[in-house]
Amino acid sequence: MSETALALIYCSMFAFGETEARVPYNVGYDLHYVRVDCRTENEVIELGLDKRSSIDSVHQALFAASQTGLAPKVVMIDTDGREDAYEFQVRTVAARAGVPYEVIDANRLIRWQMTEYFRNYPRPGAEGF
Repeated sequence: MSETALALIYCSMFAFGETEARVPYNVGYDLHYVRVDCRTENEVIELGLDKRSSIDSVHQALFAASQTGLAPKVVMIDTDGREDAYEFQVRTVAARAGVPYEVIDANRLIRWQMTEYFRNYPRPGAEGF
């Protein structure tokens, strides 16, 4: 499953936020945008797979936080059950910068999405059942 799909599951089912939220910023006379993987009422959350491409997650979270006034957070999506060199780097830099860091298993996200129907299904004896 792609990073974007896993980020969508995390944002919608765990953080209850808006995915791929645009954050505008001005430089001189030019208007620019960055996309935040997940934006909640209180946080901007950058999610990344445990790959090299996630090295800039702390930077992205801090920049989006500076533009929104929200708290930054980094969530690493673990695909192999172990901390590798990239996860170690992101965790270390996040701690140094004071950015909350969380790891969530990719398979947990997939299972959570697959079983959502059962969690929301009315139980016997519940109103409307």
